[in-house]
Order: sequence, then structure tokens, then C-alpha cells
Amino acid sequence: MATMTALHQVSVRISPTRRLSQLVAGLWLYGASMAMQIRATLGLDPWDVLHEGLTRRTGLSFGLITAITGVLVLLAWIPLKQKPGIGTIANVVLIAVSVDVTLAILPAPQGLVPRIVLLTLGIVLNAVAFAAYVGSRLGPGPRDGMVTGFCRRTGISLRLVRTVVELLVLGTGWLLGGTVGIGTILYAIGIGPLSQLFLPALTWRERSRPACESPRT
Repeated sequence: MATMTALHQVSVRISPTRRLSQLVAGLWLYGASMAMQIRATLGLDPWDVLHEGLTRRTGLSFGLITAITGVLVLLAWIPLKQKPGIGTIANVVLIAVSVDVTLAILPAPQGLVPRIVLLTLGIVLNAVAFAAYVGSRLGPGPRDGMVTGFCRRTGISLRLVRTVVELLVLGTGWLLGGTVGIGTILYAIGIGPLSQLFLPALTWRERSRPACESPRT
């Protein structure tokens, strides 16, 4: 139930302070969590494997690559007739800035145990951040919106579409030199249950008015 509620976009004019604050915090922490997983050097999620591969091939910063990829993915929204929200645009900009800032200040840990700890914390923080920005209900990120839009237009199940897309992205990123490892497997196994765990608490819900209360005009 929480997942369906979170996917339903609500106008930014409703509770803007609370929801915009949650959106910005969620997106910034999401970028930070990506940087933590990169510094752990134990494997990345499929999209970040692609981003890292492109970074190595082009010499551009990781954050800039995520922004460019996000814009390109948004072009796929046009035939799907998807409408971006303020959260969609903020996703492209804030995550790109956050991941580069965090990479600049976060040192690479020495030794396997610190790397495992950093990876684990990064995955958990990623789930919290995802639940926060999606739960603000201000529009999905470019990649999530592309998947859900394709499902809605074709009737194909979300699980199948997401699996196919992420396998293609993972394979392409690996061929480009992105890091695939135990972290990739742990992310794939853990991110769904963790996101589902945090989403109910972080999904904004409009308060229902008492029956005797009429809406203000």
C-alpha cells in the first residue's frame, strides 16, 4: 500500500515546506550513499556500474555522468507520455552535486573490514534516502519514471521490465569497466526489502479532514 501511495504524485503546493525539505534531504543523502559504495570498491548497483564505466571512459566526474545519463533517460519519457515533477528535475541536479562533493571529502578506507562496513552503511543509507525522496511524492527519478511509464504503456509487469533494464545496464557498465562485485549482489538482494521497510514511515500522506470540517475557500 505504501509503495502505491508513494508513486502517486501530489502537487507541490500541498505541504511544500515539509515535502520539499524531505525531497532535498533524501536526494542529497542518496548521492552521499552512492559515494560511500564507490569508496568501498566492492561493487556497485547496476546504474552506478554504468556511471563508473562511463566515467572511466570519458574522464568526466561521476556526478556529471549521472546528470547526463539522467537527462538522456528523460528523453525516453517523451514517447511514454510521462510528465516529470519537481522531484524529477531535482533528482538529476542534487544527486550529481552530492555524489561529487562526498567523493571529494570521503577518504577511501583501508582494509577489507572498513570497506565492508562502509558498503553496508551505504546500502542502508541508500534505502533510507530512496524512501525519503520517493515518499515526498514530488515526482519519480528519471530511471524509475522510465520503468513505470513503460509498464503503464505496455502492460508488462514492473518486475520484468526493471529486471531486463538493470541487466542491460549492468552488462553495459561492466563492459565499459565499471566495478561489479559482492556489493552488486548485496545491493540487489537488500535494496528492495530495505526500501520497503523505510517507505511507510517516510511516505507523506495528506491528512483527511473531519466530516464536519469543510475545505477552506
